[in-house]
Amino acid sequence: MDDDAPTGTDNVITEFETYEQFLDSQITPLDLFYLEDEELARQLVELGYRGSGEVLKREEFEARKQQAEASRLAQRNKTKQLAHQGKDIKDPFLKALANREESNRSGKMTSIVFIRDKNSRGQEVSGYIDYAHRLKTEDFEQYFSGKKRLLPKPSDLSFYNWETQTSTSNPTPNYQVIAENASGLLFKNKRDRKILNVDPKSAPGDNSTRVVLDSPKYIQIVIYDHITRRKT
Repeated sequence: MDDDAPTGTDNVITEFETYEQFLDSQITPLDLFYLEDEELARQLVELGYRGSGEVLKREEFEARKQQAEASRLAQRNKTKQLAHQGKDIKDPFLKALANREESNRSGKMTSIVFIRDKNSRGQEVSGYIDYAHRLKTEDFEQYFSGKKRLLPKPSDLSFYNWETQTSTSNPTPNYQVIAENASGLLFKNKRDRKILNVDPKSAPGDNSTRVVLDSPKYIQIVIYDHITRRKT
């Protein structure tokens, strides 16, 4: 028997976009006739009292769905060409990202991108983005093709909404955030343990450089490039 053959659960994950669609597939016309309530029928399927197939809890469905998407992106990163290839890129910021894509995907470099601009609601936001991490978790073709603008998120290394005063910071696979420091915000590279200082009045640190970019699409852009050197 082929160990790589998809199981019944795997088929469910790929066949249905949402958990509700999966539940609906388990409900028969007879169930709806007697129950007269679609939501109640869904609840009974989830509890295992109705349905002709495998009982799958919502949490398990969502977890499997996320695993499938992560696996799809990982496979795509291995086999597909770089996201910027074949694109007619004119914006200076996108050109800079394109020049760094291969190095960040391969692990030779871990760039941190600072962006300050307005979001879709007209609110000014700013933040520090782990470019290598975002490349692995998002489809960057949408950015390089101009269909979507790259902006900081609350899940990035650091994020601040100037209107709502919402502030967040998060570690990533590449960096640890050091927020409570007399020198200001610092990022510690998890591979070589070097400190990257984003204070414009200070040097960025060992094996790191700071590049300020002008883009007509953003208020402010700064890219910090850190060359990672594995210990031998």
